[in-house]
Amino acid sequence: VQLQASGGGSVQAGGPLRLYCAASGRITVINAMAWYREAPGKQRELVAVSSGGSANYADSVKGRFTISMDNAKNAVSLQMNSLKPDDTGVYYCKVNLPWGMYYWGQGTLVTVSS
Repeated sequence: VQLQASGGGSVQAGGPLRLYCAASGRITVINAMAWYREAPGKQRELVAVSSGGSANYADSVKGRFTISMDNAKNAVSLQMNSLKPDDTGVYYCKVNLPWGMYYWGQGTLVTVSS
């Protein structure tokens, strides 16, 4: 299983960005797809997760970010609005499969300037 993420870049504070991640390979069932981020000098943290039609968000992004899954394409997107400098980091997508299997994407850099 491989995940390919795209959509990162540089943006000024207050602007939007959309990240996209598609999973390929031997996939029959996806339990969840999620976005994490790793800010400079900080541990990787969960940003948003989509599972079974429900979505959950980190408190810091609630109301600004929206995660969406496309089950037909085994893909997930993250629409990020009203970006803040604190949102800067490398964003990783993750897919959770049955039997405890999971895979990470390669990461895409988001830089928000003030």
